[in-house]
Amino acid sequence: MLEKLNQAMEYIEGRLDRRIEMAEPARIAMTSEYHFRRMFSALAGMPLSEYVRRRRLTLAGAEVLGGERTLLEVAVRYGYSSGEAFARAFRAMHGVGPGEARRTGAVLRSQPRMSFRLVVEGGSSMEYRIVAKDEFRVVGRKARVPLVHEGVNPAVAEFIRGIGKETVARIAALSDQRPEGIVQVSDGLAAGRAEGTELDYYHAVVTSAQELPGDLDVLVVPAGAWAVFENAGPFPEALQYLWRDVFTQWFPSNPYRSRPGPEILSVRPSPEAGETAAQLWIPVEPTTA
Repeated sequence: MLEKLNQAMEYIEGRLDRRIEMAEPARIAMTSEYHFRRMFSALAGMPLSEYVRRRRLTLAGAEVLGGERTLLEVAVRYGYSSGEAFARAFRAMHGVGPGEARRTGAVLRSQPRMSFRLVVEGGSSMEYRIVAKDEFRVVGRKARVPLVHEGVNPAVAEFIRGIGKETVARIAALSDQRPEGIVQVSDGLAAGRAEGTELDYYHAVVTSAQELPGDLDVLVVPAGAWAVFENAGPFPEALQYLWRDVFTQWFPSNPYRSRPGPEILSVRPSPEAGETAAQLWIPVEPTTA
């Protein structure tokens, strides 16, 4: 998987001065565009679109200092429709406008080329199981919240505090299948999973019930396969590390890829003081499908 991913990165590098159709590097990596973007984000720590932007501005910076092309020619070469748009992007990355950089020979910032390799850390194994589920419903209360990679998400915490106990009890009573009880569901995540991008968050249950209270939010989830991972530790750090390990270690080593669908988290108190036990459900499909 990593070899194919690096071949896809070579393709991107060779097309920084022209339009890149992301379906092609995904094809080279032998996966879906959806999974390719998510894998890159997990491995690189930034969305693929941000990496491409920074690489283009790195090459553009070298050409600005070189002086062989006009600033407008450089702008167009790297995908900007106007000198003004190019100048804004250039300043955002380099801290100086392209005209001033050319006049003064300013020191510019650089985004290095990325390649990936597998680093084996420790000897622990990651426990998982694959579960096939028929169509089900996520039922509860929904809010639009920003994505937070580390630490407690204040928007989620405030949203949960605002749900009355009676409503939570009514929601919990609808649970009739795994994962059981109140769960945290994230849907509509941007493929690049950039910090601050918005998603739909459900404080809800998983149910097969057809007749549901009209005041609750409902998400219908099609049938499919799910990879289920478990761990225990301080919340939310242990969960955030689990998600990182799933995409940087498990997916590159197993014949599955992520597919569109909600991610489901079940959190319960752990016997260890100050810790929680978590189950993370990720929608997957075989890479051979």
